Amino acid sequence: MTKARTRWPRQRDAEDSLPPEGGTSHLATVQPTELETCLRACAAHSGKLVAGLDRRRTALAEALRNLLATHAGMEQTSSGASPIPLLRRTAKGGAGSALVLGDKLLDPLLAVGNKALDCGYEDELKLAILITDTVLTQRKRSRAGWRLRARTLEAMGAETAAVEAYEHYLDLTDEDGFGVAAKTAGLRVGAERQGELLWKLERDCPEAAAFAGRSVTDSWAEGLELHARGDWNQARPRLIGALLTQDRAGAPVPEIQEALSQYLGLALEVSGAAGSGGSPRGNAGTGDLALLTDLIALYAEQRRSRMRGPIGDPTFGGVEWTTLGEFRNRIAGKTICLIANSQRVGTGSMGAEIDAYDLVVRFNSYKIDPSATGKRTDIHATIHKHGFNWDQKVHTRLVFGGTSGDWKYSLRNRLVPGAQQYLGDESLRWPLRDIGKVGADVWPAIPTSGFNMLWLLDYLDVSPQLDLIGFDFYESGAYRLPAAMKMPITSVHEYTSEKAWVMERAQSVTDMRIRLR
Repeated sequence: MTKARTRWPRQRDAEDSLPPEGGTSHLATVQPTELETCLRACAAHSGKLVAGLDRRRTALAEALRNLLATHAGMEQTSSGASPIPLLRRTAKGGAGSALVLGDKLLDPLLAVGNKALDCGYEDELKLAILITDTVLTQRKRSRAGWRLRARTLEAMGAETAAVEAYEHYLDLTDEDGFGVAAKTAGLRVGAERQGELLWKLERDCPEAAAFAGRSVTDSWAEGLELHARGDWNQARPRLIGALLTQDRAGAPVPEIQEALSQYLGLALEVSGAAGSGGSPRGNAGTGDLALLTDLIALYAEQRRSRMRGPIGDPTFGGVEWTTLGEFRNRIAGKTICLIANSQRVGTGSMGAEIDAYDLVVRFNSYKIDPSATGKRTDIHATIHKHGFNWDQKVHTRLVFGGTSGDWKYSLRNRLVPGAQQYLGDESLRWPLRDIGKVGADVWPAIPTSGFNMLWLLDYLDVSPQLDLIGFDFYESGAYRLPAAMKMPITSVHEYTSEKAWVMERAQSVTDMRIRLR
């Protein structure tokens, strides 16, 4: 909760560009949108972006250029060598006049939507929603489309619509690798706690009903002015009335949260609570400090729930942290194989050989086919950004991440109680950078989960046999869980450099096995 500031809640009118979810239907419902309309909007938005210091908009500009170039190339190919405009106006009403969203254009279009969402600005959020309208008009069962729509709606504060979109996504997938179920549960719990908080405010201040139908801006301004004059008894019903009006009008959640934070800060100041910077002023109007404490607890719980979802078992099944030294001792003297998520493994027949190693290491969204991949997983090494296979029981789970805060957030949200006995602590969070002190000046690319794990095992150097199975650095294609197969092989990694590092240390190399020890 932040200290009170003189900032008034926004009174949203019908003509607002991002209206509240409760007063409109177009945020919750996909609006049929032709691809040509979307491409024209993307071209127009691209023209508005100029060079600047905002790296997020720079990334969006690059994604837009790639989308428009891809479409232009498709148009040229379909029309021969004759020059045509980038975004032609199709004949209205003619058979087959609407542009079709094919596979080649889908990924660049979704990439634009994701970069627009990353920007977080109003114009970019509107563009992201338009893109999801376009994708879901032609591909009603697009998982990526529904997830992008849900995330965008959540960023806009339209939580009811966001939950509905998240549920569409969950209906279409068997593997919840992005923690959508927990996110949805958290949004629901957050909404319930917010509703409870507002109900208690209204119950404790019946006078607020007289201001619940008035202008939010007017009521809030009057309340702040009365508070400044020391008349909290008159200020309080106006401020609560403004909060109730916001809630009933379906204002975006961030706006309601900010107003609630300011109100509770004022109430703490008036009550003279320790650390508030204020002193008691007659009747604080909150019944007693215990009630105010209850309101603050509800506010904190709704914020936590929305950020991380409910936590059923805070101890995560009694999982034990493991340090770098403890991990070294557990693997010392044992034969280890690392299994690539490659088609070379998926179409092979090394299952029995793989299971014969003392320790089997798998990565991220690995897929099990006992005859091809083996059936045992002892160590799961994964990036923190998604939750594929976190529910699979393993002896040790190492979660890699470059930013400590994001890593901790992911552990709190994605870890499954009882699915692991040991969990790598911060000393094992980012091996190449933190243990090896290999900086971006020496290794510019972001290391993959596989390379971080391999580098760590090579650095510890306590295994008599260290083999890589099926590592062809995606030359044969990916072999992963179905939901993860929709994810492109990211370009932020430098597979050529990783391959060169491996080959420099290889003791023997066959079609399926690279032996480092």
